[in-house]
Amino acid sequence: MIRALALLAAFGLWSAVLTAQPLKPQTSDKDAVKVKATPVKVTGEIWEIEVVFDTHSQELSDDLLNAAVLVAPDGTAVKPTAWNGDGPSGHHRKGALRFKALNPPPDVLELRIARPNESRPRTFRWPMSRQ
Repeated sequence: MIRALALLAAFGLWSAVLTAQPLKPQTSDKDAVKVKATPVKVTGEIWEIEVVFDTHSQELSDDLLNAAVLVAPDGTAVKPTAWNGDGPSGHHRKGALRFKALNPPPDVLELRIARPNESRPRTFRWPMSRQ
């Protein structure tokens, strides 16, 4: 009986791994600046979202520790704890934003990046599957 329960538990865990889908990159292309965001880790205590900026018309001076937020289920804006990536200059930047995990986890993961001289933040949303 114990062996059968262990096999069922192992199958359940394996099924969860097989059905877990990575969250796909999303791109916002506006005002001659392309921003691509990709959640790379949304489990555990620290979540990480990779962000890439590309332009050929302006310096990328965004301060992502102050410009980016995750939106918690209650609407609270949660600032990142770290930016591990390129500094504020140039035409191409890449790095990862790190956030404390949202608790409770949201049904939809929402990242907002407020850019200088843009009237509205860039908004990226990913449905989160509950398993």
